[in-house]
Amino acid sequence: MKKLALSKVYQFLEPGPVVLLATAHKGASNVMTMSWHMMVDFEPPLIACIVSNRDHSFKALRATKECVIAIPPVELAEKIVAIGNCSGRDVDKFSAFGLTPRKGALVSAPLIAECFVNIECRVIDTRLVNRYCLFILEGVEAWLDPAQSGAKALHHKGFGRFIIDGETIELKSNMP
Repeated sequence: MKKLALSKVYQFLEPGPVVLLATAHKGASNVMTMSWHMMVDFEPPLIACIVSNRDHSFKALRATKECVIAIPPVELAEKIVAIGNCSGRDVDKFSAFGLTPRKGALVSAPLIAECFVNIECRVIDTRLVNRYCLFILEGVEAWLDPAQSGAKALHHKGFGRFIIDGETIELKSNMP
């Protein structure tokens, strides 16, 4: 074994796809790139996510307690990174990156038409927000774009490195 810098641990634990988190607050929509999230429960889907208090989206998420988690296809990789490299304080990201907002059913934050999955969420637990910027979200409505069946997601490995969804294998599971 060789020592691994603690600052690199997250690169090996990163569980899910890079997503876009959309918010709406005071008449303005915003979108940010996010990879620090994880499933907490299945039904209803509970999702833990970290949104830094330095991010423009933090204020909107905290105030409205609503967002959309959208999973973009790998074809949007360059846009995904560019969205994450600028702030909604300075840029209208929907316009600048050619994203199409769509009205959701239950939350005011917009769905993103270019993404193959959109999950409308409400914040249900903020007990760890002040300490860790960790929000617990409940998925209240979800959308799948059938035109993008087979879409592949991007997974962040740190420092500009990504993995694209690959081969799927199926093994016997005793889970219901």
